[in-house]
Amino acid sequence: MKNKSVNFPVSMVMVGTGLMGRHHLESILENFPNTSIPVVCEPSETNFLKAAGLFKDADRDAPENLPDLGHLLARYAKELDAAFLVTPHSLHHDQARACLESGLDVLVEKPMVLNVSEAEGLIEARDKSNRLLVVAFDGGLSPAIRRARSILSSGEAGELLSVSATIWQNWRQLTGGTWRQEPAISGGGFLFDTGAHMLNTVADLVGQDFIEVAAWFDKRDTSVEINAVAIGRLASGALVTLHGSGDTIPSCDSNILIFCSDLILRTSAWGQFLEVQRRGSQSFEPVETSSSSGVW
Repeated sequence: MKNKSVNFPVSMVMVGTGLMGRHHLESILENFPNTSIPVVCEPSETNFLKAAGLFKDADRDAPENLPDLGHLLARYAKELDAAFLVTPHSLHHDQARACLESGLDVLVEKPMVLNVSEAEGLIEARDKSNRLLVVAFDGGLSPAIRRARSILSSGEAGELLSVSATIWQNWRQLTGGTWRQEPAISGGGFLFDTGAHMLNTVADLVGQDFIEVAAWFDKRDTSVEINAVAIGRLASGALVTLHGSGDTIPSCDSNILIFCSDLILRTSAWGQFLEVQRRGSQSFEPVETSSSSGVW
């Protein structure tokens, strides 16, 4: 089923056009013709030229590149509606705050910030600016996870009993020698990076506070966590296990099981699918939802 999202005119600045920035750009250029991108903020000429090529492939004019975000906002803020930040984690707080204070809505790649104090500061800036601040989690923004959340909150599933979530990737090999394994820039390793998708989707689905948590990390001879296991208890008493394996064979996938008294839900951290096994059934059955057009 094709996603029928509203597509109204928006003028946006893309901050960061590296690998993930270009991934998002491709989706925006394909699915949102009414989103204009007059300017980007990219210090790497190589990354900018690759991004400009995507505009050419989409038969759209390449944007101007202003590598200094402060100068860009001073010049363009009144012409822009929003900013999409796809930059190293340690830059998110200051860049998002600057954009909010310039009157822009902000979509920021995960993780939002590095620590609690930065999170509280950014939330305060959002409230003062009265603008939108959204973290670009594919799962929480996907039709499948929104449908799953509806099933769980409606009472149809019965009592929430427990959650088992796993995510895996050959992350250690893929990120070796990059900023993602430098704690001062990344804020953490596999569980903080790719694993953030699992953490957010589970928290979104259960819709409750965690009242107890414990965790074990294995850095695998690096400076950040590579393998991790966390357990938790929700306010309702339901139990949660979270498992991240970041040093496995070439792959990237996840599996999330939500066990309830009247059914079992199965999905992924990114909301690529949704399945339900109901009482009396011997197998999972797919739940039809619209397809995602990406986080934008």
